[in-house]
Amino acid sequence: MSNDLPLSRTRNIGIIAHIDAGKTTTTERILFYTGRTHRLGNVDDGTTVTDWMEQERERGITIASAAVTSFWRDHRINIIDTPGHIDFTAEVQRSLRVLDGGVVILDAVHGVQPQSETVWRQADRFRVPRICFINKMDRAGADFWRAISMMTDRLRAVPVAIQVPIGSESSFVGAVDLIEQVALVYGDELGQEPARKPVPADLAELVAAKRQELIEAIVENDDELLERYLNEDELEPQELRRGLRQATLAGHLVPVMCGASLRNKGVQPVLDAIVDYLPSPLDVPPIAGLHADGEKEVLRHADPNEPLAALVFKIVSDPFVGRLAYLRVYSGTLRSNSTAHNSTKARKERIGRLLRMYANHREDVDAIVAGDIAAVGGLKFTFTGDTLCDPSDPVVLESIQFPEPVIYIAIEASNAAEEQKLLAALQALAEEDPTFRYSTDANTGQMLISGMGELHLDILVERLLREFNVKARVGKPQVAYRETLSKRARAVGEFSAQHGAKTLYARVELELAPLPKGEGWRFRSQVGPEVAPREMVAAVEVALKGAMSGGILAGYPVVDVAATLLSASYVEGESTEAAFGSAAIIAFNRCLQQGEPQLLEPVMKIEVIVPEENAGDVLGGLSARRCAIEGMELQPGGVQSIRGHVPLAETFGYATDLRSNTQGRGSFTIEFDYYAPVPPEVTRRILGDDYMPRVGV
Repeated sequence: MSNDLPLSRTRNIGIIAHIDAGKTTTTERILFYTGRTHRLGNVDDGTTVTDWMEQERERGITIASAAVTSFWRDHRINIIDTPGHIDFTAEVQRSLRVLDGGVVILDAVHGVQPQSETVWRQADRFRVPRICFINKMDRAGADFWRAISMMTDRLRAVPVAIQVPIGSESSFVGAVDLIEQVALVYGDELGQEPARKPVPADLAELVAAKRQELIEAIVENDDELLERYLNEDELEPQELRRGLRQATLAGHLVPVMCGASLRNKGVQPVLDAIVDYLPSPLDVPPIAGLHADGEKEVLRHADPNEPLAALVFKIVSDPFVGRLAYLRVYSGTLRSNSTAHNSTKARKERIGRLLRMYANHREDVDAIVAGDIAAVGGLKFTFTGDTLCDPSDPVVLESIQFPEPVIYIAIEASNAAEEQKLLAALQALAEEDPTFRYSTDANTGQMLISGMGELHLDILVERLLREFNVKARVGKPQVAYRETLSKRARAVGEFSAQHGAKTLYARVELELAPLPKGEGWRFRSQVGPEVAPREMVAAVEVALKGAMSGGILAGYPVVDVAATLLSASYVEGESTEAAFGSAAIIAFNRCLQQGEPQLLEPVMKIEVIVPEENAGDVLGGLSARRCAIEGMELQPGGVQSIRGHVPLAETFGYATDLRSNTQGRGSFTIEFDYYAPVPPEVTRRILGDDYMPRVGV
């Protein structure tokens, strides 16, 4: 059935939100109402389809995005349920990269929360049209209109209510559809057949006002409808839906609905809105890529007859079929038992099994056409961000950029026999998760694993021990500091050594200058080929890149530095690439020493939700942890939301302190924001009172 449907009836959508807003519960209800499951899965009971990993069911959170396919109103809907915890933001990022539309879920009590802002910004970056579902309307303190107001203030969005809730908190029973002007009341426990009733008399005035607002917002974005509206013509529901669809696809409006997924209320209208307002692959602009020569831009349309172009967005180790690559086909048709070209790696790939995924279950298919999402088994050279294309018409699609890890721990195998198992497991996890890194410390020889936060590393270590059966010892979490320069510096590096009967010699003059925050690294050369051959300049650049991996304060990576090669001395027969590389490293370390190196630390955006009576104690505790408080907001239910920025190093152990200060009623969320200089007194504490910059020559 799925491959027979035209592309216009396909929807590739993601369910995105802050942690605990109800994404997985809503997805479970969607699967139930579309007939894919015959019982309602529950997060608390560990019976959900999309949260299928052991750790997900134990902790009641989503860790890995899961793909499922369902059908509604003769449309195929490919759904990706993404994690809400900021430590797994890469899962959201790579999902948004390949999706056409998004369903953003907000908590009716808390409204727009920090991770809601993060995923909204990510969706803005990828220009993903969205609809919004305000969930948990049955909870104490639920306020539909406040949540919409927060969308305007915090997300800079233009939300339009297409429903008006009937009741709230314990009296919430359904919603009025503003386009059809009919009340949907949920009476039965499973919520399968909502009763269609006239608009309640006590809501008639509010419904009329909100419908007027909705119509005005729609016609502002459609000249034809605006003309008819000004002529006081009656606009039909299908015309309003068409106008709202166009405004949503253009990113001008965000339709907003309400419901209570756990109580089985309001989910079917979300499915209708996915079909009515979110784009099909045909509504999305053609994807731009580069020709394999790296110069000419190439457009690929959602057409099964065009040359193949597909982007791999996720790698998973499957215990039954081995390594699976999830991909989105943008153009052409990918067939099983065929050959494709990996244009990113310039390698040929054999396409074995093609699988349509249903969380951790799978169904074999013969072909995947443009606009579809599926998984491929047996790829040898392909990783996240790689492009698979037609060998006769190669194209490279834009890859996916992921944030750098901010925290690490040391790990070691319990004995020599476990060492190979540990390395194989780390490699498998790194292939799955682009924000997970592992490396060996050059000074101590320790194996270090890095990730996005304490929970991220906790889950990864748990998977190593349980899923991969590795016996290992694990250290305590450490902060991934960085080093940089405070001022511009210039130095000469001269290398001279006897190598057998031959003298090796090179001399370079280098300038290092600090770059703005987050710029990374730049290199340029003022040395012409008449002074030193190009390969010698290239050797300097390679050596400097390598030297950036360890600074002189404590060996942390150096960031936000521009290097300029000012001059060089080249002697025929004595100057080699290795000699130039060594001279460059000497000059680099001298520049670092003169440039007043400083330590940088990751700073996290934090939001703490606490009972009002505990706010004073919590504020004091945050200040003691070097937190810069940026604002407080009283929320429904007598709780305070405290927002600010805090160094990552100060957040270790904060969960325990917060629980004791609030009798277990407080909660907090953090996400990485930027790197900032470490204050001098804290630098001394980290590096020791008598620390001296380490200078390598």
